[in-house]
Amino acid sequence: MARKKAPLPTKDQLRTFITESPTPVGKREIARAFQVKGEDRVALKAMLRELSAEGTVGKVRKAAPPPGRLAEVMPIVISGTSEDGETLARPMVWEDEKEPPTIVVIERPGAPALLTGTRVLARLTKRSSRLYEARILRRIPTTADRIVGTYRLSSEGGRLVPADKRSRTEFRVSRADSGGAKDGELVSAEVLTTARAGMPEARIVERLGSADDPRAIGALAVAAHGIPVEFPHDAVAQAEAAKPVTQPGGREDLREVPLVTIDGDDARDFDDAVFAEPDGEGWKIVVAIADVAHYVTPGSPLDRSAFQRGNSVYLPDRVVPMLPEALSNELCSLKPKVPRPVMACFMKLDQDGRLLSHRFSRALMRSAARLTYEQVQNAKDGRPDDTTGPLMERVIEPLYGAYRALSKAREKRGTLDLDIPERRVFLSPDGDVLAIRMRSRFDSHKLIEEFMIAANVAAAEALEAKGVPCMYRVHDRPTYEKLDGLRQFLDSIGLSLPKGQVLQPKSFTRLLERAENTPYKQMVNDLVLRSQAPAQYSPDNLGHFGLALRRYAHFTSPIRRYSDVLVHRGLVKALALGDDGLTDAEAAKMRQLGEQISMTERRAQVAERDAVDRYTALFLSSQVGGEFSGRISGVSRFGLFIRLDETGADGLIPISTLGADYFEHDEVHHRLVGRKSRLSYQLGQPVQVRLADADPVKGGLVFNLLQAERAERRPERPLKLRPEGPHRKSGRRRRG
Repeated sequence: MARKKAPLPTKDQLRTFITESPTPVGKREIARAFQVKGEDRVALKAMLRELSAEGTVGKVRKAAPPPGRLAEVMPIVISGTSEDGETLARPMVWEDEKEPPTIVVIERPGAPALLTGTRVLARLTKRSSRLYEARILRRIPTTADRIVGTYRLSSEGGRLVPADKRSRTEFRVSRADSGGAKDGELVSAEVLTTARAGMPEARIVERLGSADDPRAIGALAVAAHGIPVEFPHDAVAQAEAAKPVTQPGGREDLREVPLVTIDGDDARDFDDAVFAEPDGEGWKIVVAIADVAHYVTPGSPLDRSAFQRGNSVYLPDRVVPMLPEALSNELCSLKPKVPRPVMACFMKLDQDGRLLSHRFSRALMRSAARLTYEQVQNAKDGRPDDTTGPLMERVIEPLYGAYRALSKAREKRGTLDLDIPERRVFLSPDGDVLAIRMRSRFDSHKLIEEFMIAANVAAAEALEAKGVPCMYRVHDRPTYEKLDGLRQFLDSIGLSLPKGQVLQPKSFTRLLERAENTPYKQMVNDLVLRSQAPAQYSPDNLGHFGLALRRYAHFTSPIRRYSDVLVHRGLVKALALGDDGLTDAEAAKMRQLGEQISMTERRAQVAERDAVDRYTALFLSSQVGGEFSGRISGVSRFGLFIRLDETGADGLIPISTLGADYFEHDEVHHRLVGRKSRLSYQLGQPVQVRLADADPVKGGLVFNLLQAERAERRPERPLKLRPEGPHRKSGRRRRG
């Protein structure tokens, strides 16, 4: 019998093989690996040429750059912007264990904005060991490029004004491609490829609503970042066909345990419940989490949809859930007095909050009450209401007792406690902005955080002990380059970080304590935050630097995070809790799963921030000309970023409005210094500003400087700036 002919590999299989090979490979090695023979070699060569043309992979057999160094020409992906507003990117493929070098993209004036996730082929210029500049050669085609903005109709025809505040490029829209859009509507459009010179063209594919309608802001954020909204029909059908679990069956029965949920008053789903009771000098605590894995099984339509979304997205006017409403708001939501299936974590703590033991089980619970943070805090402070009053002795007091023990353990570990304010937008039923305030933070918030952290640690320990793959939540140490920059600034204000030793989170905490009663308090807090590595998901345990934990996973929010679903499945497999645990196929591709959900998390964070910025600009648009107090929150070569004290709104003072002087950017000390006047504007400096412009569609605010407290005149000597390339040192003269 003739041997069956091997099928040609797909493009995805070729990409994976070439990029993951530890050594450069040629056509011969590829053909041998995929058993491609005879006439199929012609088709293989054609596929490799296509991949090379796309920029997805370099030319086969091209010499690899030295370890830790980037090639002169390579594909990169846009990863976001720096605090100075510069576009940043990362290599599409990076195999080194260290964090990749920083890539700053030099954009051509007038070119379309590069959205996060855009892939481009770029020529890189090395500026230092950890810094590269990138000049774009071409975009790498994926799906059609999308752009959102405002449709404008004039006598010259239609045009699209992008909503991205970094983009100055407008697009021509023919009548045939307008999709029936009206003047002033927000739209989503597809960028057209055309050989004609002049203004680029676009085709409108979705109308999002009037630019004057505040309810369109959420739709704008969703469309701008390509967040999936509609669920596939088979996923919805699976969710709606799911049945509630009303009897324990083989589950542990916790229906008589007074577990309670504690969330914000604006929470949309309730997936965690807590209980505590004394245990000698220590404590027993229970953290019960919605058993999403019972409903979302591996490989099912619900599973595929949840993985694509990666997480829920929370905007001021809506939530884009990871799971259909039949699950997220019903069967998986731990509503009061209703039996719900859960994955329960039982923990024993000593009096100092050390985790002595833990176990997990699938259980059935019935929430005793749905409580809010403010409600619980009021009860603890002596102001119980009709709901919390009967729960004080049995539920609330023990919760705070266990929290005090967990706080001792946290303090002993020396975690990094940063002040990260969060804005909350209050909307009317019609979507109008009523107010923007900073979220209050109570001990009740910290209580829930500590209970969740303890359960997350227990989950990671349980999986590690059984040798089952775990999707860790990792937070690496700050890089040497970021610490070096922070130290240089601290030296200039009389503060320091220890040298010659491995820094611990408590080192930063001590620094923040030393800065507490100085004018630099907020500035030091912001710079410490910026020095930290981003948290992400990975099957490789790097530990969690900020929490000072050797191992950590996300277990407590499977309704809104796919990472937690994977951890639940891992526990099911490790502890033999059912036949719907982590599959071998999932275990084999944990790295790819981690990369996907890390990307969707970043996507959600940017969309949420953009929506809040747009609502903030809408709220302040009626106050143009008003005066506000704030602080300098960022310093760049093109101006000063300002954060207002009352609303936390962020905006820009363009350098061109600072006066008829030449201002130089001192990056080390985070300040602009006038060459003639020697006036210095530095990060953290209190300012009084006037609002000059507010654009709700772009989410941008522009301020004029009225007064800067403690504005210093620097001595008449040259600034010592690091020669890190043209973007490191620059100045601007007043225009006009």
